[in-house]
Amino acid sequence: MGQVTIYLEDEIEHKMVQAAESAHLSKSKWIAKVIQEKVANEWPQSVVNLAGTWEDFPDIEDIRVNKGKDSKREEI
Repeated sequence: MGQVTIYLEDEIEHKMVQAAESAHLSKSKWIAKVIQEKVANEWPQSVVNLAGTWEDFPDIEDIRVNKGKDSKREEI
């Protein structure tokens, strides 16, 4: 496991300490969690679980029903 040394301004350190305490994590684990969230390449499971849950969400055709036709574009 690698180790990293970081330097923080006092105000940022104070906020980080408060956030870590609020999450009941050590500073090291809190920072590791933040980094993991930032480098993740996939959606969080909580977002994935939302897929398809809006049964009454309109289709694009339903959204466009009352819209006028697009104007013809100018030729370049």
